[in-house]
Amino acid sequence: MGIRSLLRNLRHRPPLHPALQRNKSAFADFNQDIPLEDCEFAVTDMEMTGLDPAHDEIVAIGAVRIRGLSIITGDVFHTYVRPQRSMARPATLIHRITPAQLRHSPALAGLLPGFVDWCGQALITGHHVGLDMGFLTRACRRHLGGAPANPCVDTMRLAQAWERERWERSFDPFQPTVSYTLADLSARYGLPQFRAHDALEDALQTAYLFLYLVRKLKGGGITTLRGLHAAGRSWRWYL
Repeated sequence: MGIRSLLRNLRHRPPLHPALQRNKSAFADFNQDIPLEDCEFAVTDMEMTGLDPAHDEIVAIGAVRIRGLSIITGDVFHTYVRPQRSMARPATLIHRITPAQLRHSPALAGLLPGFVDWCGQALITGHHVGLDMGFLTRACRRHLGGAPANPCVDTMRLAQAWERERWERSFDPFQPTVSYTLADLSARYGLPQFRAHDALEDALQTAYLFLYLVRKLKGGGITTLRGLHAAGRSWRWYL
């Protein structure tokens, strides 16, 4: 991005929304030594019109809450999102969301404050979470005046850490190539199977994967957020 484009974006950025003010206050004194059982995780998945945050848009958000290392089944966030531009056919073929489903859905600008508040003090968790956070961060900067402060946990990175640990403890030096897609990892570990490319069901799939991996890694002595970070270099501040 050029200097002129950056300055133009800054001039048109709205003032910091109260939801983001609350969000930033919640993480002003973030403690990485919290026991994992005392943490909340907002396990999130988004469906988009494509993979480029600069040009594509969010069309669905699904999220489930984990507290006490258990899925809170009654505490979910799920919505379709009406895009500003028409959705290309290839995206519809992947996630099966049709323009008719989105026609009367709310716009993203009106949904973001509620989603930021719903996440609260939870760590945003996802599979290849950087992609979703790229879209969320760009949208929050555009509509809410800043980026969310929630640290992120990536289940793909945790899976890589666990597979590395399994390999190091194995007597068999030959390890077949592991697929790190959400569906393949869930099948590999014998987890319940949910419908792919549905935001809420992918969030549930990711939540089961996350809990499986955390319990495996806890068996190796990882009990805090700091330990989880060290295990797989799994969280970043996506700002």
